[in-house]
Amino acid sequence: MANKASKVKARLPRGFVDRHPADIRAVNEMVEKIRVVYERYGFDPIETPLMEYTDTLGKFLPDQDRPNEGVFSIQDDDEQWMSLRYDLTAPLARHVAENFNEIQLPYRTYRAGWVFRNEKPGPGRFRQFMQFDADTVGAPSVAADAEMCMMMADVMEALGIARGDYVIRVNNRKVLDGVMEAIGVTDEAQKLTVLRAIDKLDKFPVEEIVLLLGPGRWDGGKEGEGDFTPGAGLDAGKAQIVLDYVAGKNSSIESDLFKAGLAELGEIENLVRAAGYEKDRILIDPSVVRGLEYYTGPVFEAELTAEIPNEKGEIVRFGSVGGGGRYDGLVSRFRGQPVPATGFSIGVSRLMTALKNLGKLGQDEVLAPVLVTVMDGDMEAMAKYQAFTQKLRNAGIRAEMYQGNWKKFGNQLKYADRRGSPLAIIQGADERAEGVVQIKDLIEGKKLSAEIESNEEWRASRPAQFSVKEDELVEAVARVLEEQRQERDGV
Repeated sequence: MANKASKVKARLPRGFVDRHPADIRAVNEMVEKIRVVYERYGFDPIETPLMEYTDTLGKFLPDQDRPNEGVFSIQDDDEQWMSLRYDLTAPLARHVAENFNEIQLPYRTYRAGWVFRNEKPGPGRFRQFMQFDADTVGAPSVAADAEMCMMMADVMEALGIARGDYVIRVNNRKVLDGVMEAIGVTDEAQKLTVLRAIDKLDKFPVEEIVLLLGPGRWDGGKEGEGDFTPGAGLDAGKAQIVLDYVAGKNSSIESDLFKAGLAELGEIENLVRAAGYEKDRILIDPSVVRGLEYYTGPVFEAELTAEIPNEKGEIVRFGSVGGGGRYDGLVSRFRGQPVPATGFSIGVSRLMTALKNLGKLGQDEVLAPVLVTVMDGDMEAMAKYQAFTQKLRNAGIRAEMYQGNWKKFGNQLKYADRRGSPLAIIQGADERAEGVVQIKDLIEGKKLSAEIESNEEWRASRPAQFSVKEDELVEAVARVLEEQRQERDGV
C-alpha cells in the first residue's frame, strides 16, 4: 500500500476543465461545419505553436521580472521569455512577418486552437478555451471586411441557426475615433470609458448611459448604493453628441476621420446588399465596440438574437459568439511597413453551448461498441475473440474485446451495461467446437443480464440470445443493430 504521506491530491487547476466525450464530439462536429464554409471561401489551414516569445504578443512585453500579466509565461534556457498564446491573431502576425517573402498575398488562412488567459476565472470564464479564426492579410480594401461579414453569416446558417436568430453587426473604429475627435476627447483612458459606455447600450437604459458618459453610476441606482463605476466626465452637450451618434444622428459631428469611417461602412453595406445579405443578416450598427487595443477600421460581431436556454435552463440571450475587424497595425509592428489585415474569431465553447441548447448540435446518438466477451483465456480462444472483433471493425461496426478479468462473466455483462453496448458476442468451448457464436441483444436482455453471476447460470438462461455460424457473425450483428436503430427511430 502506498504511503499516505506520499500521495498526491488529485485536483484540477483553477480555471480549467476536463473535456468529456459528448462535448468533444460536439466541438468536432461544429468545427467541421465551420471549416467547410472557410474552405468554400478559399481559405487554407495553418497551425502555429501554443507558445510564442512573449514580446511577439504585443502588449505583453517582458518589461518586468516576470511578464505574467494576462499570460502564462516561462523563461527558456537562453533566458528568453515565452508565453502560452493569448489569442490566435498575434501568432498569425508573427508567422506572416517571418515568412513574408515566401507567402502569397493576400494571404487567406484559418486556424482552430486553444488559447490561454492568466486571468481570474469565474462562472463560464475559463483560463483555457478554443477559438476558430479566419484572416486575410495583405488586402487593403474594405471588400475583404465585407467578405468576412458574409462568411460569418454563412457560418451561422451552416450551423443550423435560423435567419432571424442571429445578426452580424458592423461598425468602424474610424467612426468611433471621429466621435471622440469631435467632442475633444484625446486622453486614451477617457476615450475607453466613453466607448465602454456605448458598449453597454444593450444592457442599460439611456439614462444609465448618460451617467456613465458623465459623472458615473452607482449599481444600486442611488448614491452610496452598490458599487460605483466612474464616468467619462463629459458635460451634457458632449454626452448628447455621443447619444445622437448612436441613434444615427450624425449632423453635428465634424471630423474627416468620422466621414472616412462612414464612407467605408457605406461601401461595406453596398457590397453585402449586392451579394444578397439584407439587414436581417448583416446590420450597420453604431453601438458595436470591440478590440479597443488594436482594431483600426471596420469591426464586426456575430450575435445570437434568439432566446436560448442556458446550462441552468434559464431563457437568456447569448449575445456575441464571435467577432473581429481590421487590424492593419499588428503585422506592421514586425515589419516597419504597412501590412493591411482583417479577420474574425469564433468563441468555440460559447457557441457550442448555445447550439447544444438550441438542439442544433450533439443530437446524433453515438452508439456504444459491440462487446466481444471472453469465456476462455487460452491462446486459441483469445485469437478467435480478437478475430471476431477485428471483422466487426473492418465492416465499420464499432467493437471492442473485453480486456478486464474474464473469469467473472457477470462482470463482463455489467461492464457492457454501463458502456451502453447494444450487443454482446459470446463463444464458449462448446460453441467454438461447433463453429458458432452467440449474439445477445443487450437492449432486450438488459435487466436479466445484471442478475447473472456465473457461466453456468448464463448457459441455463441465455436471455435475448441466438446462435449463428461464425462466418455469418458480421451480417447478423449488422441486422440486429439496424433493427435496434429502427426501433429507436420509431420506424
